[in-house]
Amino acid sequence: MSDTDAVDGTVAADGPTVRVLIADDQPLVRRGLALILAPAPAITVVAEAENGEQALALARRHRSHVVIMDIRMPVLDGVAATQRLTRELPECRVLALSTFDMDEYVVAALRAGASGFLPKDSSPEELVAAIRTVHSGEAAVAPRLLTRLISTYVKPERTAPPSRPGPASAHTAGLTPREVEVWRLLATGLDNHEIAHAMRINVSTVKNYITSIFDKLAVRDRAQAVIAAYESGLVAVRQATGTDTM
Repeated sequence: MSDTDAVDGTVAADGPTVRVLIADDQPLVRRGLALILAPAPAITVVAEAENGEQALALARRHRSHVVIMDIRMPVLDGVAATQRLTRELPECRVLALSTFDMDEYVVAALRAGASGFLPKDSSPEELVAAIRTVHSGEAAVAPRLLTRLISTYVKPERTAPPSRPGPASAHTAGLTPREVEVWRLLATGLDNHEIAHAMRINVSTVKNYITSIFDKLAVRDRAQAVIAAYESGLVAVRQATGTDTM
């Protein structure tokens, strides 16, 4: 399939097809990803792009649900493309790809609005699962891996230029004490069930708190909330559970 060719999606028995765009500057990688996704139920690769600028144009044309975005590409890199894509097509989700699982560009992509990331050596099953996860509106990144990434590459911003407000804090965002505690636990790598256990509340209550936190912090998803926690100083690197296994 050429960079601008599209494959018409069909409706699978278990629901509408997820329209996927693959953006990578290496033809073999694009073709490999397309072949991996070909047999996946209710997932259709609608187009392929060789750079970020082309990815934006094709995502608009095909109204892609998910863009698999290589972070480092020519013309327009994956981080800049992600920022523009999530602003111009907010209903489209970005799944960032990186050669390395510990990469500062991954954090930049998450900050720009990517809903998750995968190392390029991930299994086909992990790729398909990640696409379905980001399409559902969740963040596709293991909590403790996210914590390791962000604790490595994100530093607290103690001051900010007058022209740019500093990161949201527990005080300026108007979070309640319980919301602050959920935010802190989320940022240290706990999933919803672990947060519920730690706070002795049920999972649905945790989800309600997280929805409120996202709204007050003006963040899109879990990844951006964790970044905000580190930048605000709510969580220090030593508090992270990133040394745990996933």
